[in-house]
Amino acid sequence: MPKRHRPRHGSMGFSPRKRASSQVPKFGSWPQTDDGPRIQGFAGFKAGMTHAFVVDYRKTSTTTGQEVQIPVTIIEVPPMKVAGVRFYQDTADGSKTLSEIWTSKLDENLRKRFPIPKKSSKDAWKSVNPEEVDEVRLITYTQPALVSGVPKKVPEIMELHIGGGTTKERIKYAKERIGKTIEIADFTSAGKFVDVAAITKGKGFGGPVKRWGIKLLDHKNSKHRRLAGTIGTFYPGYTRPTVPMAGQIGYHQRTEHNKRVLKIGDSGEEINPNGGFLHYGNVKNGYVILHGSVPGPAKRLIRMRDAARPTTPSVEPAEVELTYLSTQSKQGA
Repeated sequence: MPKRHRPRHGSMGFSPRKRASSQVPKFGSWPQTDDGPRIQGFAGFKAGMTHAFVVDYRKTSTTTGQEVQIPVTIIEVPPMKVAGVRFYQDTADGSKTLSEIWTSKLDENLRKRFPIPKKSSKDAWKSVNPEEVDEVRLITYTQPALVSGVPKKVPEIMELHIGGGTTKERIKYAKERIGKTIEIADFTSAGKFVDVAAITKGKGFGGPVKRWGIKLLDHKNSKHRRLAGTIGTFYPGYTRPTVPMAGQIGYHQRTEHNKRVLKIGDSGEEINPNGGFLHYGNVKNGYVILHGSVPGPAKRLIRMRDAARPTTPSVEPAEVELTYLSTQSKQGA
């Protein structure tokens, strides 16, 4: 006898599955930190993947202290520039922008993103009342012109939260860095966990079998095999949004938690594979090596932040022993 109950196919946890509105991923929240003040995020460009040998640093692993092979992702992280500072105030309706201050040293490429604001006067900082400010963020932008693997010059603009310390210390931290550049070392170090957000690979329009994993219909079906058997009952008189139907596959924002930072380097010459990374080329700027994979194809903008829900504590940089990193050609992979 067939079962009366049959679980539905496909997770609704990421519905509606539509295209991302922007290729710049967003973070809805920032974790609290005690060490600071400092920035809690950074951005880079995905170069590709390779494999490495490390001495297993995981305390509960069966191979603790032994040399193991792991997959790693290389992210090129050229310096980011600070265009301004934005102050937020907590209200009953959520966080509201209190004020913002822009630097007079803005790149001309920013004009392609938005009208460059007028130059801020030095007296603008005097009008900032620390008692009214609840949150301080840096308005930063990337420098894709420095990256040979990304064929564009127009920068991507994003906010980076400043965490730790008192409000006065955060404001002072922002004032010292406005108009200057920030490095990946200002954000994190080897051994720490980060959360990674990116836009996944776009796969276009697809049917419900590939999109939701539903079962093929019986071969005696008189119409099509790769459609849903029914899209709903007579009542209600509309199709519910939970019905598996065709639509967009991929190009969604996804956030992966707890990616271990294995190494931060200054020159990509030491990690470039023979012939360069596939569909990317050679890394010329600073880079960061993460344990595991991250969403998106090569050249995709990758955003990182402090781990919001770490499962294990961070380790010291000296405990992360990277013994070998493969630089073999990826062209035939």
